[in-house]
Amino acid sequence: MDKVVAEISISLDGYVAGPSPTLEEPLGKGGEQLHEWVVRLKTFKELHGIEGGGDVDADEEVFAEYVHAQGAVVMGRKMFSGGEGPWENDPKASGWWGDEPPFHKPVFVVTHHEREPLVLGETTFTFVTDGVEAAVEQARAVVPADRNVLVAGGADTIDQALAAGLVDELQLHVAPVLLGGGTRLFEGLGAQRPRLELAAVRESPYVSHLRYRVG
Repeated sequence: MDKVVAEISISLDGYVAGPSPTLEEPLGKGGEQLHEWVVRLKTFKELHGIEGGGDVDADEEVFAEYVHAQGAVVMGRKMFSGGEGPWENDPKASGWWGDEPPFHKPVFVVTHHEREPLVLGETTFTFVTDGVEAAVEQARAVVPADRNVLVAGGADTIDQALAAGLVDELQLHVAPVLLGGGTRLFEGLGAQRPRLELAAVRESPYVSHLRYRVG
């Protein structure tokens, strides 16, 4: 396996977060709607320590498949904490997920500000100041041979990885939502626009899953 896979939920009008994000509403106005398809699922609930079963359906199959294929995760600073600037000024310096983050594998956070690795539960966060290429390189160095590196977001980090030619597959979960504004995917690509080949389409009443090979 050993692929680099970028994955994110997106609205029909191309936004991965709504307008006016805050620490209380990090996905912006209406942005939580993008993830309604996943928060109800069995695997999601298990990863987040939520009791009460969870749905097992076509979306669960897709989500469980890509979760179990991951061996390491790359994300941007804003996905990790929503903050910017020195870590001592970040009210979410330990991330969004509390003492037991749902990753249970190495996570590499792209940031401009150095800090020591952070261990929370079964997840170790390593903070990489040399850019997304260095973060992906470090992730590939530790990922098992039968697992993938996930570039989880946000939009800027995925755009940087695509522009640098680091991504083998792009997985979009297209929610039937129109946000009308916010953070767009692909705006940061500039002239570096990769070729995409549709590899798979899976759908449900909640979301359409589109998987592309990146050339």
